[in-house]
Amino acid sequence: MEILLGALLSLLASPILSWAQTPPAGAPPFSINLGGGQELSVSIQILLLLTVLSLAPALLIMVTSFTRIVVVLSFLRQAMGTPQSPPNQVLISLALFLTFFVMSPVWNKINAEALQPYLDQKITQAEALERGVNPIRDFMLKQVREKDLSLFVEMAKLPPLNSPSQVPTYVLIPSFMISELRTAFQIGFLVYLPFIVIDFVVASILMAMGMMMIPPMLIALPFKLILFVLSDGWYLLIESLVKSFG
Repeated sequence: MEILLGALLSLLASPILSWAQTPPAGAPPFSINLGGGQELSVSIQILLLLTVLSLAPALLIMVTSFTRIVVVLSFLRQAMGTPQSPPNQVLISLALFLTFFVMSPVWNKINAEALQPYLDQKITQAEALERGVNPIRDFMLKQVREKDLSLFVEMAKLPPLNSPSQVPTYVLIPSFMISELRTAFQIGFLVYLPFIVIDFVVASILMAMGMMMIPPMLIALPFKLILFVLSDGWYLLIESLVKSFG
């Protein structure tokens, strides 16, 4: 897991085509050593690289801020009563660009501490992979709840850990995802509250007027939209989301 994650992070921090092209002059070639002086053939290396690329979307979701952002945006769409607007393409694109924005310090650190020294032949491939994993682990450790981390450490039947650096990556990732989902649901609850109040007021008024045949959602939708626009809802939501990772 650490090797796959490190390879992905190094890949995201550099142009994708650089893996398929001849390395720059003086740069060490990409190779995988099995120990004992044996190295994998080029075809096997390409196969492993394609495997890492196929896992890239899942790893991107698991170890970045994407999960929290996309869940909160989905809650917003449901709370407003517009399940098809914004469309899924717009929602996912916004979540991805916000993820790149939030994670940019991590990518820059990976590029500066792992990828560039490796291309300059200052460190070995194993050291580059280890350095590439550390920044993303630090990010996850800042966001994960101790309770969630303890749960997976206990289920993995690991001995007592003395420091966060001793937490295995396969334990840290699910702990981080559970913590992200909890935080996203907390933010989603707060997003829902003002829209629920509007639904309640509109439904009460319609019942008092005897207009029970008119769907309250149909009447409440314009008021939800104008409330969201007048309060500059996108600004407030995005600001809160990005700052929640501080």
